[in-house]
Amino acid sequence: MPKRSDLKKIMLIGSGPIVIGQACEFDYSGTQACKALREEGYQVVLVNSNPATIMTDPEFAHRTYIEPITAATVAKIIAAERPDALLPTLGGQTALNVGVELAENGTLEKYNVELIGASLEAIKKAEDRQLFKEAMLKIGLDLPQSGYAHSMAEAWEIIGEIGYPAILRPSFTLGGTGGNIAYNVADFERYVKWGLDLSPTHEILIEESIVGWKEYELEVMRDHHDNVVIICSIENIDAMGVHTGDSITVAPAQTLTDKEYQLMRDAAIRVIREIGVDTGGSNVQFAVNPDDGRLVIIEMNPRVSRSSALASKATGFPIAKIAAKLAVGYTLDEIPNDITRETPASFEPTIDYVVTKIPRFTFEKFPRSDATLTTQMKSVGEVMAIGRTMKESLQKAMRSLETDSYGFEEQLTEAAYADPTDDVLALVEEKLRVPGADRLWYVGDALRLGFSLEKVAELTGIDPWFVHYIKEIVDFEAEIKAAGLSFLDAGLLRQAKEMGFADRRLAQILKVSEQQVADARRQNGVVPVYKRVDTCAAEFEAFTPYLYSTYEREDEAFPTDRRKVMILGGGPNRIGQGIEFDYCCVHCSFALQREGFETIMVNCNPETVST
Repeated sequence: MPKRSDLKKIMLIGSGPIVIGQACEFDYSGTQACKALREEGYQVVLVNSNPATIMTDPEFAHRTYIEPITAATVAKIIAAERPDALLPTLGGQTALNVGVELAENGTLEKYNVELIGASLEAIKKAEDRQLFKEAMLKIGLDLPQSGYAHSMAEAWEIIGEIGYPAILRPSFTLGGTGGNIAYNVADFERYVKWGLDLSPTHEILIEESIVGWKEYELEVMRDHHDNVVIICSIENIDAMGVHTGDSITVAPAQTLTDKEYQLMRDAAIRVIREIGVDTGGSNVQFAVNPDDGRLVIIEMNPRVSRSSALASKATGFPIAKIAAKLAVGYTLDEIPNDITRETPASFEPTIDYVVTKIPRFTFEKFPRSDATLTTQMKSVGEVMAIGRTMKESLQKAMRSLETDSYGFEEQLTEAAYADPTDDVLALVEEKLRVPGADRLWYVGDALRLGFSLEKVAELTGIDPWFVHYIKEIVDFEAEIKAAGLSFLDAGLLRQAKEMGFADRRLAQILKVSEQQVADARRQNGVVPVYKRVDTCAAEFEAFTPYLYSTYEREDEAFPTDRRKVMILGGGPNRIGQGIEFDYCCVHCSFALQREGFETIMVNCNPETVST
C-alpha cells in the first residue's frame, strides 16, 4: 500500500531537555523521523525546546519551534501551522503525554489533526495501569498481583492484601520516576505519597514483589496490515528490582530456551495487537521466575523508547525511521532494508554477535545521594559494545565507560585476597546483595575469594550462566599471572584478546607496560579485524559499513582509497558532557563530506545520532 496522500503536513514533538530517563536517544529517533518524512515529501513541523539537539537544526524540519513542550504551547503552534497529523510516539514520555492531553482537551479535533503512530485509545490502554491490566488478563497473560490506588486509604487496603515487599509504580511518569520498593510500613507511606504527587493522573500501581526474577525486553513493530516483526530480544543481566535503564543488558537474550523465547515472542505479538498500536514500534517487558519459569508481563511502551535506540544500533534496523514510514501508510514489506538493499523491513533481524550495554553513573558528583540501584532510574548515560562472544562484548563495554577501568580490576587490597578477614567477606557479600554501580567488579572479586557460582548467583540474582563467564575471565587472569612474561606468545595472547582483554589490563596483570603488550601482540600477528553489522548474520551482502572490532581471521572493513578523516565521539553521556558533543560530531561529519572527505566515526554511545 503506498503512503497516505491525504496528509501534507505532519507535526513531531521532541522530548525537551535531557533528564534522567529521557536523553539523547530521542534526538536520534526524532532526527530519523524528520529525515524519513521529508524523504516522502511531507512538510515537517517540529516542536522541541532543547537547543543542543541535532533535530532542531534548520535542515531537518521545514519549520522548527524552539518552545516549551506543554499542551498550551503546542496548541498555539497547531493553530498557526494547521498540520494534518501529529506524531507523538518518537519524543519519549514527554511527547506522548502532551499528545494525549491535546487529544483529550479537544485541540486535535478542533483543528482536524489526526493522531498517527498510535491512537489515543492505544496510548491510554498501555499507559494507564488499570486498563493495561484488564487488557492483559483479556488475552490470557499473567501479571504480578496488584492494585491501583488514588489515595493513601486505597493504598493501605491494597498492601493489606499483597504484603511486603511491594513494588510501587506511578502512572504516566518517565524513567520510572517515583517508582520504588517498599519493605516496611514507613517506606510504603512515604513512597506512595511521593508517587501519587508525581503521577499526572494521581494514580499509583502497587504490585507484588518480583525482585530477583529475570527481566527481558522485546522490541516489536507492527503495520496496519497486522504484519508484526520482533526486532530484537534484550536480557537484563541484573535481576528485577533494578530499573532496566540502570541494568547491564545483553542482546540477543542469552538464557532463554527456544520454547521460552517462542512463548515470549507470541505473547509480545498478542500484546501489541490487543493494545492496538497498529503502526510503529513498541517495547514489551517481561519477567520470568527462575525457580518455576512463570512468565509475567511488566509493561509495554506504545512508543519508541530508550531500548529502541539500543536495539537499532545492535541490529542495524532503524526502528524510528521505519516507525515514521509505517505511520504514514507504508507496510513492512514495502520498506527496503538500507543495509542489505535486498531484504524488506518485514525480514526479522538476525545477529551473529553479542551486544552488551552498561549504564554510566555519576554518583561522585552527588556524594550525598543514595547510590543504591532501585526501580527509579539513576544512570546518566550508557555504553554499547559488540563482540563475537559474551566475554569479549562484556569486557569491551567495561572499558568504554571511561571510568579508568579496563576489565575486572581488583577492588580490594592485595593482602585481602591472600587472607580474607570476616570484614572483607562481609563487605563483598553486601556489595553483591545491594545493587550498585560497582557490583559487576565485586562479582569478579567474590569469585577470586572463592565464592561459588551458586552463592554469587543467589546473592546478586544474576543468572549462573553470566556468572560462569565472569568466572572464566577471572580464572584466565590467574593463568596469565602464573605464566608471567611467557604469556606474551601468539597462542595465549590471541586467546586473551578473543576474550576481550584490553592491552592495558594485560599489562596490569603482568606488571609490564602497555606498550610491551601491544608490541608483543603485533609481533605475533594478533591484530583486530572488523566485522559488519548487517541485520542478517551475513546471509546477504551488507552495503553499509557499520563495523565493530574483534579478533578473528576474516576482515570485512574493505577500506576505500578516498581521502578520510576519523572523528572521535564523546562516548557515554555524563554530567558535564552530553548531547552537545554528538551535535558537534554530526556537523563535523556533514561538513567534511561536503568537502569530499570520507568520514569515519568512532563512538560507543548507542543513544546518539552520530552512531
